[in-house]
Amino acid sequence: MPVKYGIWHVAQLPAQAVSALGAYPPLTAMVLAARGIDTPQQAQAYLAVDCPLPDPFLLTDMVPAVERIWLALNNGEKIVVFGDYDVDGVTATCLLTDFLRKQGGDCRYYIPSRLEEGYGLNPGAIRQLAGQGVSLMITVDCGITAEAEAKLCRELGMDLVITDHHACKASLPDAVAVVDPHRPGDKYPHRNLSGVGVAFKLAAALAGDQQAVLNSYADLVCLGTVADVMPLLGENRTIVARGLAAMRESPRPGLRCLMHEAGCDPATLTAITVGFVLAPRINAAGRMGRIDLAVELLLDASLAPQAAKQLCQLNRQRQAVESEIYHQALAMLPQGKTPEAIVLASPDWHQGVVGIVASKMAEEFCCPTFLICLDGDKGKASSRSYGGFNLFQSLTELSGLLDTYGGHELAAGFTIDRQHIGQFRQAVCRQAAEYFRDGLPSATLEIDCAIPPELLTIANVQALDALEPCGSGCPRPVFLLEAMTIDRIIPIGGGRHLRLRLHQGQHPVNAICFSATAQSLSIAPGDVVDLACTLQINDYRGQRSVQVTVLDLRPSCPCPCDADLAGYRSLRSGSLSREQAAALLPTRQVLADIWRYLAAYPGQAQVDPVCLCRKIVRATGRPLGLSQLLACLDIFREAGLMEVVRQQKYLTITLTASGGKADLTQCFTMRLLQQLKEG
Repeated sequence: MPVKYGIWHVAQLPAQAVSALGAYPPLTAMVLAARGIDTPQQAQAYLAVDCPLPDPFLLTDMVPAVERIWLALNNGEKIVVFGDYDVDGVTATCLLTDFLRKQGGDCRYYIPSRLEEGYGLNPGAIRQLAGQGVSLMITVDCGITAEAEAKLCRELGMDLVITDHHACKASLPDAVAVVDPHRPGDKYPHRNLSGVGVAFKLAAALAGDQQAVLNSYADLVCLGTVADVMPLLGENRTIVARGLAAMRESPRPGLRCLMHEAGCDPATLTAITVGFVLAPRINAAGRMGRIDLAVELLLDASLAPQAAKQLCQLNRQRQAVESEIYHQALAMLPQGKTPEAIVLASPDWHQGVVGIVASKMAEEFCCPTFLICLDGDKGKASSRSYGGFNLFQSLTELSGLLDTYGGHELAAGFTIDRQHIGQFRQAVCRQAAEYFRDGLPSATLEIDCAIPPELLTIANVQALDALEPCGSGCPRPVFLLEAMTIDRIIPIGGGRHLRLRLHQGQHPVNAICFSATAQSLSIAPGDVVDLACTLQINDYRGQRSVQVTVLDLRPSCPCPCDADLAGYRSLRSGSLSREQAAALLPTRQVLADIWRYLAAYPGQAQVDPVCLCRKIVRATGRPLGLSQLLACLDIFREAGLMEVVRQQKYLTITLTASGGKADLTQCFTMRLLQQLKEG
């Protein structure tokens, strides 16, 4: 039973807090209490969607930005809004361009090609715009690190106003104004604005009427804020709620067309729908080199129907290209043991799509993944992390092999000479092997609380709507259903998905597992499992019912089974404390339990160690922690009783004993634990 998330972190549920929130329905009260909210006043503030919007002039440099833009408007200067090719950048570009045109401005926009120019300001674009007579450039969602480009603007006689929401470097570009809530000393109370959020604040400052600007553009600010995964708290929560209401009640022509083409019902639109249905279709424009379609969708009502249709077609093309790259990459993996890090390259891959494939492969193979698009002697890569491996730190250490690099710990990109790829692959695999050597890569699933199945009523689940809009900062609630017995496993969707019928006592539960089979989950009727799940109301042909959507599934345990690896990592790194050694030192009973369970496997076994630990606990009825299990496997290996090979998050265990006995007390790990325990 492969567990997708190695660690399930179930929040503690203070009974006193749940009681204090008794005015809310039980599931809602439990989620709020699990998130540290213990008074009705805190709950009201957390759920509020009418937070006052702070004065935009609290943002540093807003005054000189407004003064310079009004000067350009009054003098009829040529203005360009310079944006980015993702949803946040596109919505920011369209918002500010439309606003300035409605003020009578001679305003155009420029979004660089993702495939040819890359992200942000570049000298070629600056020279081109200066040659067209542009005297004022306003950046949105980019520019905060563009020191060289700002200098070029000044040399060419073009004034520059920067608006951005990314982190600042030690020095800022030399511009007329730099508006960014992350500037040191900035007094704006909400630092987590999106790029379009900052563009909105600029338009509000120019208009002098923030509510009027929000009425006109709440949908665009909502779209960019959700797509850029900004925390939906405070001002962002207010803006997104207003934007969702606008898209439900009177959608902008382009968004109405896009929702129609995507099969989206405006009446049931949520932030989740925006993030997973609408945003990918707009993002497809930048990924596939047709950014004009995204702008046409949002700026020109006459072109919107055709733009929406083409964006949906483009998204299907993107999916097809993604699938092709994915299968090509799979075929390139070495046979046998998957490497500690995946580094693959091809001249046939699409630069706008490889990042999505890298993310999918990192999750599937549980290791950092680097996919490189080759063009002659050069390669341009996208990479995604797994298990906390810091990509930016990794690339910094290997920068001598790279031409350029950038990004953060979870996602990064770089350029590299083709001749250096082999050396880079070896080096990054060594880094990953070192990072994961003291344990297994694992992802953590945050679970709000465990609930009894009797709370799964339509009224209770419907009441969770009070938490909307859900997203970053206010995630969709995740619940734990424990000790559920599987009654039936029903393939649906042509065998691509599963419907499960389970029960606990007298309480039946229907659940759905997407992209899974009974074989892939290693489950059978009669198994007792824990489900991590989300809840929603399913309305099918007028019949409403509670639907449980499974996020992860694991064997249920009758007693404690700690998945924490801290003790084992300390053992491997030589920093084990006396208390940790005492906890890891196995008794004869523990060693016998593990050996008997493994001896039942015929030949070789590939196991998820978390599941193995839980299955041993279930079989014996005695507690066992993952750190102690791994220490015991080391002891058996040192005694020559088995071979243990780690392959990403799986262990391949082969018993090698020929019937003889081994003295486990003389194994290195056993003696070390005994010595450390005795002090």
